[in-house]
Amino acid sequence: MRRRSLLYALAASLLAGAPSMAQTPDFPNQLVRIIVPFSAGSVTDGLARILADKLPELWGQQVIVDNRPGVPGTASAAKSPADGHTLLLTSNGHALVGSLNKTASVDPVKDFSGVTQIASVPFVLVAAPDLPVSDLQELLALARAKPGTLNMALPGTGSAATIASELFRREAKIELVAVPYKGAPEAHAGVLRGDAHIFFSAVNIGAELVHTGKVKAIAVSSRMRLPSLLDVPTIAEAGLPAFDYDAWFGVLVPAGTPRPVIEKVNRDIASVLQMPDVRTRLERQGIELRTATPDRFDAMIRNDTARFGTMIAPDNARSN
Repeated sequence: MRRRSLLYALAASLLAGAPSMAQTPDFPNQLVRIIVPFSAGSVTDGLARILADKLPELWGQQVIVDNRPGVPGTASAAKSPADGHTLLLTSNGHALVGSLNKTASVDPVKDFSGVTQIASVPFVLVAAPDLPVSDLQELLALARAKPGTLNMALPGTGSAATIASELFRREAKIELVAVPYKGAPEAHAGVLRGDAHIFFSAVNIGAELVHTGKVKAIAVSSRMRLPSLLDVPTIAEAGLPAFDYDAWFGVLVPAGTPRPVIEKVNRDIASVLQMPDVRTRLERQGIELRTATPDRFDAMIRNDTARFGTMIAPDNARSN
């Protein structure tokens, strides 16, 4: 009887350990794809390519970047197998996905699970060189004197710059004409050509354009001045005291992805962001590296979807 009891105890112990062993993810066991719903050359694309370069060192599997601009790219990620081999790297513009295109049948909250935030990026409000303004007050005066004549470049559907532009328009109480472009590189080119007058440019690109004299810096979107543009005031200190905007960038997976896989991807991305060469490269560009637990990132997505999701009407989707 004692021997039988010991056998039962051993069996119970093994069974108790079975769930934890079953939860150990065999991941990744094939190529991993990072879908980016923006064009090549965007901030999102640049971050994805860093992960695609570094994660194979940890995973022993190839990681590729798949640029699929717009809502269709996000929708394709949502419909991918929920096994962790398809990641979505996007910005807080993700919160606009459901409101911008009702026919896309994709929900930014229900169709995804957050993995981690990876960065926070401020923006620079830049102006075409020939626009007759030199600061925010002059820009606002021009916009109010000639409503509906200033063109605002918008890069891609549901971009972080779209949110910045709409927040700015509402806070300043001015009328702007949205000029849509395929992505950030095309929007920058539009401002340089003079097709668009102003644009919210991510700091890593905007600061370089300002320093080379290709555009004029009007103000920065963050609450504090930026090290790379110390002589450029914030929008808040230049005349719109309530304005404060930095965009988050992060990684999501299709809803239903096993939690152990999500946690492994979270840990490994955090390891990449701690690599000295990665930190140095991104911090020099003014990009602040940030991580979050999956639960915290999910909460950020829910909050931003509630805050921004209804900010832009569906019939404006073509303009954003």
